[in-house]
Amino acid sequence: MDTSPMACRTLEEKEEAKGKNEQYVPFRYTNGDTRKELLIRSRYLLFKSADKWTESQKERASILFTEYPDMQKAYGLSHSLRMIFTKNTIKDSARLSMARWYNKVSEAGFSSFNVIAATFYEHYDEILNFYNNRSSNAMAESFNAKIKLFRANLRGVVDKKFFLFRIANIYAFPH
Repeated sequence: MDTSPMACRTLEEKEEAKGKNEQYVPFRYTNGDTRKELLIRSRYLLFKSADKWTESQKERASILFTEYPDMQKAYGLSHSLRMIFTKNTIKDSARLSMARWYNKVSEAGFSSFNVIAATFYEHYDEILNFYNNRSSNAMAESFNAKIKLFRANLRGVVDKKFFLFRIANIYAFPH
């Protein structure tokens, strides 16, 4: 079992307190969080852009990134990928930004990001087609999910023609 440094420190502190017959008092950072609370409460700030953080989130992020520098690196990679799709409006500019992002990923050495980068690399042209009209296939995916749910509710399809007729009646025409 892989144990994180935070978990090891906490266990060592608990064992030390137990050995001295003292009550365990967890370590607290300057913002009042314990190690466990720091990780739990940092979750939502990692999904947001740094410019949208509250003051307490900025303080928590500072502590988190000091304690876990790899987390800061991973946050930077995910945020820079998000910004490629938010800021770039021209396909060629996005292509260049994507290439720079690939380089950052290979330098960082995170295997999880390598998987994402490989997927992007394989579907590079299709992903960059987003910049043609700034549209995605979200509507098609949503419709596909509705069809799958409809099929699951029927517990399979016996009569294909009737199934397509029902799909057309339910989803193709406004009610």
